[in-house]
Amino acid sequence: MSNVLTMRISRAQGRDGAEAPVTGLVDLTDGSGASRVVAWVERELPAGGVPAYLAARKSGARSLVLWADAQCQERVATVVTRSAGGGVATFQVLDAQGALIGTLVREKALRGRGLRTRWTVTQAGGPEAVGFKGRILWWLMWWSLLPMQVLILVFTVFDSIPGNEAGVARGPRRIRWRAGGQMPLEFRSKGDKLHVHAPGLDWRLGAALIALLRTFGPDAWDAGKK
Repeated sequence: MSNVLTMRISRAQGRDGAEAPVTGLVDLTDGSGASRVVAWVERELPAGGVPAYLAARKSGARSLVLWADAQCQERVATVVTRSAGGGVATFQVLDAQGALIGTLVREKALRGRGLRTRWTVTQAGGPEAVGFKGRILWWLMWWSLLPMQVLILVFTVFDSIPGNEAGVARGPRRIRWRAGGQMPLEFRSKGDKLHVHAPGLDWRLGAALIALLRTFGPDAWDAGKK
């Protein structure tokens, strides 16, 4: 039975009673019962604060912290950027003591080693698992319909009819990772769920991965200016 990790966005009250920045809650379930929160996620801001973070993320850099409690007193893991630029970003996931849990590499489509965005997940001491965003067939269909989608978007912008919520369809997002003929991980766009099929994969690496995945795309949770 696979573990399933999901991330939901929350804007809770801060420690001083003021509204806190947007954070994420990572839920885990093994399919046998109700889900439970295993991590509270937020940006780890550099010395320059939010402006410095937003400037760095333009190159693909991210810095996230996963907490074991809502009071942010005990760390579960930290995501740090080792390198970013040219469409390729390498991240390390560290435990509370700073030891390496695993490495995540994102290679942007047409900038890395393929026509699709490539994600490589490596648990410390384990094999590389490689996944590509979307299937080629679905991407071909999406690109073939793009001119029609652009027209729909134009009509949406200029049409004054109330309740018109049409727009450009999102590109394929499903990712299936492969390693040694197995599929240890699978991200399903419906519900933004990360299925962990490999029993030996550290759940903290999976939690970091789902939090990082959700920072890329039009609904990135970490792109806020506050």
